[in-house]
Amino acid sequence: MKVIEIEGNRELTGQIRISGAKNATVALIPAAILTDEEATICNVPEITDTDALCDILKELNVNVNRSTESLVINPKDMKNIEIQEEFSKKLRASYYFMGALLGKYKKAVMYFPGGCSIGARPIDLHLKGFEALGATVTNDKNKYIVEAKELKGANIYLDIASVGATINIMLAAVRAKGKTVIDNAAKEPEIVNVATFLNNMGAKITGAGTSTIKIEGVDHLHKCFHEVIPDRIEAGTYLIIAALCGKDLRIDNVIPEHIDSLTSKLEEMGIKLDIGIDYVRVLEVPEKLKATDIKTAVYPGFATDLQQPFTVLLTQAEGISKVTETIWENRFMHVPYLNALGADITVENQTAKIQGPRELIGCEVVATDLRAGAAMVAAGLKAKGKTTITNSEHILRGYESIIEKLTNVGAKITLKEI
Repeated sequence: MKVIEIEGNRELTGQIRISGAKNATVALIPAAILTDEEATICNVPEITDTDALCDILKELNVNVNRSTESLVINPKDMKNIEIQEEFSKKLRASYYFMGALLGKYKKAVMYFPGGCSIGARPIDLHLKGFEALGATVTNDKNKYIVEAKELKGANIYLDIASVGATINIMLAAVRAKGKTVIDNAAKEPEIVNVATFLNNMGAKITGAGTSTIKIEGVDHLHKCFHEVIPDRIEAGTYLIIAALCGKDLRIDNVIPEHIDSLTSKLEEMGIKLDIGIDYVRVLEVPEKLKATDIKTAVYPGFATDLQQPFTVLLTQAEGISKVTETIWENRFMHVPYLNALGADITVENQTAKIQGPRELIGCEVVATDLRAGAAMVAAGLKAKGKTTITNSEHILRGYESIIEKLTNVGAKITLKEI
């Protein structure tokens, strides 16, 4: 088990550079197999989710070469074989291979994906989309067999604006015959990044980033070069840390409009920011932070992935703040550990009530999932004394070089194997 230890209550100063977006990368890697030629993806973060997807590529006999921040993927000798549970269970995003394999070979066989336990995460919308394109879906003891004699474009309405379903249907539809329209599509920047990648390979996708995406099927996709966008969730996490314990801490390689929902809340709390073209800098944090309320929502609303770290900041605000979670029902698993550190948080009916300010004192806590782990890091950096975070493997799934990045700005943080 991996454990992170933090000696907290230290001022952090300097610059943190944001890596490529995890939530884009995990879709881009499966998307690369849709070409029969070579795809180069740069600004790829070195995280365990990337490693897990590359393991699946290798299992499919896809040639993968990593060089610095780039991945070169060549599926010329690829074999469409069953993706075993030992690979699919490592991360939820393994399900993108369903759409990509279906799109390319008209058949995909894999076990139900894994990922963080943050609530019920069915893939019904994905499967309904595949069926609308002409596929049949069979579930045999947690193994999904999705196949079609031919994929034909269709009008598909998503009951929920799901990022995963939007991308997976896009992957299946790019090589289908005719026109596919996805209505009530998710609008996240990662979807735009994936659509741009596919278009760079010769796909014909319009409307990505809006609620209606149109796809004209093509017969062939060619080689391309593509760059992953900066990770807005990583940027938001470090910006929250800067508000907690930074002194003139600058977050670089950011697309500021991607985190507007967060920066507007920080400013509402009284925090002064310098927002540039590709950076955000915390200039001043008032002695008394104002309490505020947030409600998670699909993009461009407040990101559910930032809710847990942001809750840590609210423990330092004057008065009562409220956090309402509308996306995942198990996204308050970090709360008992924040309370163990000294917070005063109660949860009822998917709303957390935070009474602040409260002094945080280090103790042993658990990273129950990726973003809860990020919250524990933020809390440990603010807390007095030593904080020990167990199950830290979760954190390494989504934050590249987190130990090095925080150490470079003055944190006393180490990663150990026990």
